[in-house]
Amino acid sequence: MRAAERHFRQLVDEALALIPAEFRPYLEGVAVVIEDWAPDDLLDELGVPEDETLYGLYSGRALTEGLPEAGDMPPRITLYRGPLLEDCADEAELRTEIATTVIHEIAHHFGIGEERLEELGWG
Repeated sequence: MRAAERHFRQLVDEALALIPAEFRPYLEGVAVVIEDWAPDDLLDELGVPEDETLYGLYSGRALTEGLPEAGDMPPRITLYRGPLLEDCADEAELRTEIATTVIHEIAHHFGIGEERLEELGWG
């Protein structure tokens, strides 16, 4: 599938708009960035098998880990445009996958781990 960078960003913004208002204050200061692909060394570091990919990544201190400490990087959600476009057949599927990825990464900001996300159907 193809989508211009601007249109992709619009779909990300639509996904962010789905976040309920009561959660938005907790997301202040969380950067949401778009990169084309995850670097190979990051995929290796995370143990992502060669036949799999990464749609998004949360980096930073989760809210459940306490207040930021000196030297902590600000929280950040990175969405990887290339794999999302490659794996989605049409815009409806892309829109859904972006929203799922955004919610998944925001859940990490709130301290929800992979195992719990799987249990909730967001894995």
